[in-house]
Amino acid sequence: MPYEFKLPDIGEGVAEGEILKWFVKEGENVKEDQPLVEVMTDKVNVQIPAPRSGVVSRILAKEGESVKVGQTILVISEDGEKKPALTPPPTPTPPRETTSTQPRAPPTYLSESPGARVLATPATRRLARELNVDISTLKGGGPQGRVTDDDVRVAAQKGGATQGMTTRMVPVTATTTAAAVVVAQPSKKEQSIPLRGIRRTIAERMVKSRDTAAHVTHVDEADVTELVLIREALKGSAEKRGVKLTYLPLIVKALIPALKEFPYLNSSLDEQSGNIILKGYYNFGIAVDTEQGLVVSVVKDADTKDIFALAGEIERLAEKARAGQLILEEVHGSTFTITNVGAIGGLFATPIINLPDVAILGVYKIVKRPVFREGKVEVRDMMYLSLTFDHRVVDGAYAARFTTRVIETIQDPKKLLTEVL
Repeated sequence: MPYEFKLPDIGEGVAEGEILKWFVKEGENVKEDQPLVEVMTDKVNVQIPAPRSGVVSRILAKEGESVKVGQTILVISEDGEKKPALTPPPTPTPPRETTSTQPRAPPTYLSESPGARVLATPATRRLARELNVDISTLKGGGPQGRVTDDDVRVAAQKGGATQGMTTRMVPVTATTTAAAVVVAQPSKKEQSIPLRGIRRTIAERMVKSRDTAAHVTHVDEADVTELVLIREALKGSAEKRGVKLTYLPLIVKALIPALKEFPYLNSSLDEQSGNIILKGYYNFGIAVDTEQGLVVSVVKDADTKDIFALAGEIERLAEKARAGQLILEEVHGSTFTITNVGAIGGLFATPIINLPDVAILGVYKIVKRPVFREGKVEVRDMMYLSLTFDHRVVDGAYAARFTTRVIETIQDPKKLLTEVL
């Protein structure tokens, strides 16, 4: 039987994507896990692999076309099967009339040209419709000629670039019409920077997290003198394996026994069912600072990897994140998140939870400070840690005990080496 391949749920709140590039053609043989297509979302570009082997009998979405999650984009048949007939798309349902106590403006319409598709994210296309701009008339200023939000706003300021649009009519609300008219005009001492792409997605996700989870941050400090010594001792072995050993893999290893002892920090809250889902696997989201914005890549099954494998995986994912080449499986599925700003500076911060995780650990710079130990003052390597947690799931005392457990492992060479080696 022909297999209808639907655009999968990419996660991270993505409901649609744009076909950026097909790696296969109709009639071509494909193997399971072979790259099929690159899809552009408002957060990342993802390469989606083939779910099975067979022959590509139909490609149902063109490059540059926006598709919804769950929409069939390709059909794979077994060798020798007949080419399946296409199912005509359903007839669109006209918008329903709604009643309102507020006076309504006369019906207003925007036209969208069905001609050649341009390269743009779904969010940019949505903005173009809101600002009454025919996106097909624009020349993109982004990578590969991609039309950006900035391109759309400039066109709106110049008059909309709506000439020659004579096709499909899309109803628009009075609110949308107002948005098309009122465009901010920055002064000579101001610069208008559009909120777009990954930056816009980050903004939406952060607001959703703050509006959903009950954020509380617990701050403590750790004496990492022994951690510094252990890293120095292992750096040579790491280099022989071709990896750079940072402090992150060591901290991940220190977190695992603490998460096993305090499982509610490695969970998620299913709001629909009202259940807390305790997870018996340990996937660490690692926040990566890129030119496009903050991206969280995910190190899967960290408890099964040794310190050098963790170091290599963290480095590999960070490089792919900065290059914008993370694939579907590398950007979702975290159970606990770490954000490391130690190389940048600052004492500590209050990170926002990366939903659906319940907690995020902030790791900060290591500084030498005088510390009173065993009746005398010593200069030690010290580091702040901040744990932001969802108070709906975790109480403050529970979070404090968890943090104390992590610090005990970091500060005790025997415990740390047991986890590391």
